[in-house]
Amino acid sequence: MESNFVKIKTLFKDNKSRSIESLSEVYNDNALMQSVITSLTQSNLNGTTLKSKKIFLKPNWVNHNRANDDVICLVTNENFILAFLEILLKYEPESIVIGDAPIQGCNWDKLLSDDFYKKVKLLSIKYNIEVSIKDLRRVAMTFSGGVKHSTKKSLENYVIFDVGDKSYLEPVSVKNKNNFRVTHYNPDRFKESHTKGMHKYCITNEFFDADVVISLPKSKTHEKTGITNALKNIVGLNGDKDFLPHHRIGGTSIGGDSYPGKNILRYWSEICLDSANRKIGSSFYLVWIRMASLLWKLSRPGPMDKFGAGWHGNDTTWRMVMDLNQIAIYGTKEGTLSNTPQRIMYSLCDAIVGGQGDGPLFPKPLPLGMICFTNDSAWADFYMANSMGMDTTKLPLINAAIASNMNQNPELEIDGKKCSIADIKKIAIESLMPSGWIYYKGQK
Repeated sequence: MESNFVKIKTLFKDNKSRSIESLSEVYNDNALMQSVITSLTQSNLNGTTLKSKKIFLKPNWVNHNRANDDVICLVTNENFILAFLEILLKYEPESIVIGDAPIQGCNWDKLLSDDFYKKVKLLSIKYNIEVSIKDLRRVAMTFSGGVKHSTKKSLENYVIFDVGDKSYLEPVSVKNKNNFRVTHYNPDRFKESHTKGMHKYCITNEFFDADVVISLPKSKTHEKTGITNALKNIVGLNGDKDFLPHHRIGGTSIGGDSYPGKNILRYWSEICLDSANRKIGSSFYLVWIRMASLLWKLSRPGPMDKFGAGWHGNDTTWRMVMDLNQIAIYGTKEGTLSNTPQRIMYSLCDAIVGGQGDGPLFPKPLPLGMICFTNDSAWADFYMANSMGMDTTKLPLINAAIASNMNQNPELEIDGKKCSIADIKKIAIESLMPSGWIYYKGQK
C-alpha cells in the first residue's frame, strides 16, 4: 500500500502576478498543463497502475454554465480534463469513463461544449481506446409551461447501499420520523432511504466497474460545507438526489438545522415547500412554491439566513459527504462496507482558478493558481482550505474526515519540496465565503 501524500504545484511567480486573467490563460496552454500534471502524478499513476485497466474519471459537473465566469470557476475545466485524459491514454488503459451526476435541473446538452466531445472522440481514435462520457443521474428534471417534469433510469444501473448504524447521519436521525430534506425534492422519498438505523445511497455501477478511480474536483467554497474539493466531489457518485439528505427541517431549537433557533414563518415556509415538492409535475407546484417564498420573505431573513440551510450551522450535509466517502473507500459491489479498503481514491484538483462566494452553484473566480494531486482526500481538503484562507477548525466536514483518518502525517509537497502547513499559509489567498458564513472572520 502506498503512503499517503498531498502534492501541490503552484502556477504563479508571486502574489502580485496571481491574477484571474493570467491563470485563466493556463487552461489554454495544453503543454503547460500536461507538464505540470505529469510531474505531479507520474510516480503514482504509470504503466504499472494503469495499463490494461478500466479507469473512471469523476469531474465536478455540478451544473451547466449560466454566467460568463462559470467556464473557469463553476466546473472542472474542459481543457484540464482533456490534458489529463491524454496523459492517461498514453499508459494504454483498457477503457476510460468520464461521468458525473449533476443537479437534476442541469441541462446536460448545455453542460459540455461540442468542442469537448469532438476532442475526446479524436483522442479515443488516436490511441484506439474507448472513452465514454456519461450522465450518471437516475433522475433528471425539465421545465415545460412552468411545470416541472422528471425522467428516470432503471435502478439496475446502480448499487443500493445501506450504511446502517455506521452512518454519520445516525446520531441526528429520529426513529419513525422523516426529518431529512433536499430543497427541491420530494421529502417523502426519504422515508425509504434515511431513518434511524437505515441510511441508503444509490451508487452508479460505473464506479464499481473501474479498476482505478480518479476524482477531478473544482476547488470552491460551498454554502453548506464551507468547502467543496476532494471530499465533496465524491457526492456525484450517487445517481439519485432523493438519497442525499442536505439538511433537517426546522430550526436548531427543535432538532433541525435549517436556521438558528425557532421561527414559525420559516417553518411554515418549509411546510409549503414540502407540499410543492410533492406536486412536482402538477400545476399546483408553482402555487406552493410561491407561498413558500412569500412566507420566507415575511420572516425577514438576514444575509446569513439562507433558504435550504445554506449556512454554517448546517449539520447534515457534511455527514452525508462522510457516508459517501466511506462507501468510496470501503464499499463493495454487493452494497456492503468492508473492514478493509477496497480501492485507492486519487484526486487531481483543478484549483487553477477556484470558486469563491456563493458556491457551489453561483461562485465567483478565485485566483488560486494551484493543481493538487492526492490519495488522501481528508488532508488534501485540509491543506486546500488553508490555501483559501479558511479557518479549518470551523469546518465540520474536514474535522470529521481528519478524525477518521488513520494516517495523521501524510507527506506534503509544494513544487517538489517537502513542506508544512506554515508553507501553505504563506501562499494562502483570502476567499470570500458564502453569505451564510458571514460570521466567518467578520466578512460582509
